[in-house]
Amino acid sequence: MSDPYETTEAHLERLLGRALNSFDLPDPLVERLGAALAHSSSLYTTHHSPSAGLWRETHRHTYLLPDGAAVSLWELAYRLKGDRGTRCEVYAGKDELRLAVARIFGETPSDAVLSPLGDRGDEDGLDGDLALLGALFAASAPRERHREYTVEQSADHARRVLRRAENADRPGERVAALLRSAYAHQITQAFGGRRCLADGRDAGFSLYEHSFVLLDGTELSLWEVEHTATPDGRHMCEVYESEAAARGAMKMRTRVR
Repeated sequence: MSDPYETTEAHLERLLGRALNSFDLPDPLVERLGAALAHSSSLYTTHHSPSAGLWRETHRHTYLLPDGAAVSLWELAYRLKGDRGTRCEVYAGKDELRLAVARIFGETPSDAVLSPLGDRGDEDGLDGDLALLGALFAASAPRERHREYTVEQSADHARRVLRRAENADRPGERVAALLRSAYAHQITQAFGGRRCLADGRDAGFSLYEHSFVLLDGTELSLWEVEHTATPDGRHMCEVYESEAAARGAMKMRTRVR
């Protein structure tokens, strides 16, 4: 499930990208996890029934945050009878996971359904996960997160980003006027490549932050959503002034009928 050389940011992006319901996770939780310093993944339960054509596994993904707290996401990977591929869903708590198992497989959402593998003396193995995360973080060199701007036709780049935006609530003339003085910029993909169901169809979403430095030294960002959640499946771009607005738009797109 996990590449030992994979960064925590890449691991989280890959997990959210394959989960069909990732947009149901609370935005504050996703933002906290985006700053995680280390991660640990483990198989929690497994249930195979070849005669019934059913298969499922649950995985626990634990993240160490800068404040020392540990947060877990619970992944349900399953195949139903007749399925050719594996479906994945992710939940913030075990209770939500139990309800999902009951909904999908028609079982009673009890503790017995999700009994952990092996003999764990601590609560669901959290102490062991914390010890592993602490070791991973201690062994890694501290990294300072900083922006590396490119000085190259940044004002023109901002103009092109705003021009391709198709949403009615895109940034207006005030923001456009500020960006005419941009002299440096950086493009960063945030949790890109997600796929989900929108109006019953498979749709892809990518989120980009376009960061600019203005002549007075201030920084300003545009948040661009690229997706195919359109009636005809065509590619569409939307631009917003804040990350919260962009993520809200993505969540709304997945629920439009």
